[in-house]
Amino acid sequence: MKKTILLIFLLLFGFLTLFMSSSVLFDWFGIRAKEGNFVPFIVWANWLCGMLYLITAYAIFKNKIWAKVPLIISLIILVLAYIGLFIHINNGGIFETKTVGAMAFRILVSALFLYIITKISKK
Repeated sequence: MKKTILLIFLLLFGFLTLFMSSSVLFDWFGIRAKEGNFVPFIVWANWLCGMLYLITAYAIFKNKIWAKVPLIISLIILVLAYIGLFIHINNGGIFETKTVGAMAFRILVSALFLYIITKISKK
């Protein structure tokens, strides 16, 4: 049951992440203008993590032992991007304040996904 719930959340979060980040990157539906001063490397990091969430969902669905690996990679990418964001901000780069909170949220959600999959796989 927990595995199914995790799978659903990973799929939803992955597809939502892919949709929103690709909409900003490729200016679909006028979303880029609504995002304001976005930081391109943050959007690319989010897009890549969206792909990794979907790969993780596939691995969980297929009961693969490597299911944690994409989540670990996504956490590394997000933490490095978050550090890069603060370097960007300290160097006077333009950004949206909501990006700082959104990245913290994404890191926490990814860590929670990893924690849950680790607990499930130990059983």
